[in-house]
Amino acid sequence: MTDALLVLEDGRTFAGEAYGATGTTGGEIVFNTGMTGYQETLTDPSYHRQIVVMTAPHIGNTGVNDEDPESGRIWVSGYVVRDPARRASNWRSARTLDEELAAQGVVGISGIDTRALTRHLRERGVMRAAIVSGDALRDAAGRARPVEDLVAEVRSQPGMSGADLAGEVSTDVPYVVGAVDAAGAPLDRPVARVAALDLGIKAMTPHRMAERGIEVHVLPAMSTIEDVLAVAPDGVFFSNGPGDPSAATHEVELLRAVLDRRIPFFGICYGNQLLGRALGFGTYKLGYGHRGVNQPVLDRATGKVEITAHNHGFAVDAPLDEVATAPHDGGRYGRVTVSHVDLNDDVVEGLAALDLPAFSVQYHPEAAAGPHDAAYLFDRFLDLMRAPEQGAAAAGQATDVTSTVKGA
Repeated sequence: MTDALLVLEDGRTFAGEAYGATGTTGGEIVFNTGMTGYQETLTDPSYHRQIVVMTAPHIGNTGVNDEDPESGRIWVSGYVVRDPARRASNWRSARTLDEELAAQGVVGISGIDTRALTRHLRERGVMRAAIVSGDALRDAAGRARPVEDLVAEVRSQPGMSGADLAGEVSTDVPYVVGAVDAAGAPLDRPVARVAALDLGIKAMTPHRMAERGIEVHVLPAMSTIEDVLAVAPDGVFFSNGPGDPSAATHEVELLRAVLDRRIPFFGICYGNQLLGRALGFGTYKLGYGHRGVNQPVLDRATGKVEITAHNHGFAVDAPLDEVATAPHDGGRYGRVTVSHVDLNDDVVEGLAALDLPAFSVQYHPEAAAGPHDAAYLFDRFLDLMRAPEQGAAAAGQATDVTSTVKGA
């Protein structure tokens, strides 16, 4: 029975069946190409205010467990799948995905042609959308609501450009993830202490640092430089998160205060975009973004290609073919190079400051659902904290990368 409708802002609609909660939800519609890790995707705060389309046709077959969430709740505003599993089959499964979506009030739709939808979004770009299901499809008199009215409502929603969202997903209070040894036992003396700014941090990120002997102090997004310094950190980390980096003025100024003090810095995803802006580069919105676990990225320091996990709709605008002087404030941050590049579309996937102890990547080295090619980046961060005076090059970054640019 058709009892749900997906409505795009350009007027195209897809009819399907309600999945999860019923009602109305809106947001920017994006697609994720991962075949595994749907639970990690759903609980990733970077998806705040987004409707996620899964391109893999069969979703929900391993159910939902209580061990794999990346945060305390589902963050997607809506969920679109083609063929939901009829039953969950996994020894850790505690309930079905449909039950979890309904329990958390997440409106979804199933039974639509997600291949056609994905092709449409690739050609037209991501856009605003809404899922309407159940009684929300009818007016007070019980008549079907005109599609034109639904499209108008979609077009009245705010877009992602200019959205400052990190504060909406960040922790309200600081907390500490303690360092552990190889067996998982607590360490009496951590090898380093990190102040991690929570812009939408995933639970696996501090865990990956903790298992390397690092004590992680997770701080709210609106923390000040005084809050950071109070931790007495050996390094500062900026996490992934949702929204437009051009709107994150507080976080950029905080990062500049960190760079001015030459505290070793590592950023991922949103943190990469904020490093770019702190250095004086621009950022821009991608047509349909990178979301999934299969993006090939060249590490230009080593020449190796990593298969990486992504979730970003914005990117840094920095020169690929030269070691540039950071534009901010007359170049006071010195030389910067693009350290990683996406081999599908040449999007900047990493930055390294050559005269400061700072680097970043645009993807997820913690990648709880895999792949794990980029886990070495946490080791680079630890190396940088041990030898900050040598700058990012000491952490394995290249100082001359022009010869490895795609097409050079």
